[in-house]
Amino acid sequence: MRLGTMRLGSVRIIVTAILGLGLLATVKAPVRTLADTAANLTITALPSPAGANSSEPQLTTEGDRVIVSWLEVAGDHAVLKFAERTPTGWSSAQTAAAGDNFFVNSYDVPAVRALADGTLLAQWIEKNGADPDASKIRLAWSKDKGATWSGAVSPHHDGTETQHGFASTFQAPGAGLGLVWLDGRATHPEQDTGDMALRASVYSPDGKQLREMVVDSRVCECCSTSSAETSDGVIVAYRDRSPNEVRDIYVTSFAAGHWSTPVAVHHDGWKLDACPINGPAVSAHGRNVAVAWFTAKDDKGMAFVAFSHDAGHTFAAPIRMDDAGSLARVGVIMLDDGSAAVTWIESASNGSEFRVRKITAAGVRSPAVPIAQTEGSRYPRLARHGNELVFAWTETKGDSSNVRTAIARIAP
Repeated sequence: MRLGTMRLGSVRIIVTAILGLGLLATVKAPVRTLADTAANLTITALPSPAGANSSEPQLTTEGDRVIVSWLEVAGDHAVLKFAERTPTGWSSAQTAAAGDNFFVNSYDVPAVRALADGTLLAQWIEKNGADPDASKIRLAWSKDKGATWSGAVSPHHDGTETQHGFASTFQAPGAGLGLVWLDGRATHPEQDTGDMALRASVYSPDGKQLREMVVDSRVCECCSTSSAETSDGVIVAYRDRSPNEVRDIYVTSFAAGHWSTPVAVHHDGWKLDACPINGPAVSAHGRNVAVAWFTAKDDKGMAFVAFSHDAGHTFAAPIRMDDAGSLARVGVIMLDDGSAAVTWIESASNGSEFRVRKITAAGVRSPAVPIAQTEGSRYPRLARHGNELVFAWTETKGDSSNVRTAIARIAP
C-alpha cells in the first residue's frame, strides 16, 4: 500500500508514527567529528527551473550530466518537466510527459535521466484500475535531446491491476536502459495478502525490451529502491521483508546478465507489520560503495551509512548519520577520497531540517550543515556534478509548493 492515494488508512497511521519517532531519539550518537574546516560545506542557493505548483523533484546523473526533474500539477493534470545542470545554472525547462492519470505523491516520484549514448529516458507512474493503489510504470525515450518522445510503454506485462512502482533506472552494462521496480502482481489487495516482489528488466539501446527477471520474491511493499554503478557492475539497494516482518536493507548486483544473491547491509532487526515508506540510497565510486538508510527499532528514528570496499559483497559496521533523531529521507554520494556526503531529515527543535555532512569510512563526521527547513514527509534529493553537490527539495507554503535547488562545493 502506498501513500498519496485515496486509501490512506493504515498507511497514514504508520507514517504518522514514523514521523514522530525522530522526536523520541534524543541520545547523541558516540561519533568523532572532523575538526578540519575543509570538511565543512557551504550551501549556495541555485535558482530553480521549476515553475509554480511544482513538487516531487528527482536528480539523476550519467557521466558529467545531472538532470533535475519534477511535476507541475493543476487539478488532475500533471506535467513531467526537466532541466540539465550547466556551467551557468539550469537549462530551460522542457516537458517529457503529461496527463490526467499520473500517480502523484512524494515517495514514488518520476524521473528523467540520460543514458550513455545521449538518449534521454523518462519514467513515471500512472493509475491503473479501480483500486487506489493500482499503478503502472511508464517509460518513454527521446533521441533528440528532449524535443520529441517515443510512445510510452511499461516494463511489466502481467495485466494485473495491482501496484507497480518505486522504480530505479540505470545504464545497463553492455545494453541500454536497466531498471528495477516493486511489482505487486502476486498480491491480492482486496484480501491484503500476497507478496510484493522486486523485478528487473533490461532494454537494448534502440528501446527493445530484452527480458524481465525476478530479483527478490518478497520485499517491503512501498519503500523506494536505489541503484548505482560500481566497477564490477550495477548495485541495487532496497528494503527486504522477512517471513516474520523484519525489514532490513539488502543489496544485489547485476553483472554478466545475472543478479547476485541478495545480502543484508546490516541486520537492524527492525520488525514492523506495515511499510515504513522509507527506502535506502546507494552510491559507488569504483569498488567503494556506501549505502544509507533509516531504521526505527525500539521506537528511535535513526539514519545510518555503511561502507563497502568490495563492490557491495560485504559491509563494515554502520555509522550514525543524524545527531539527535531522524525522519530519514536519506541520500548518499561517494566521494573520490573514499568518504561520503550524506543527507537526511533531522528532527530539529524548530521543526524538521534537511541536512548534509561528510562521513569517512572510519566513522569520522564533519559538522552537520542545514540546507533548508522542510516538511518531514517530503523526499529531498542529492546528486554530484563534478566538484559540487546538488540538492533539490520541495518548499511548501500554505497550499502552494515549489521545487528549490542548491549546491555545495567539494574538494576535487
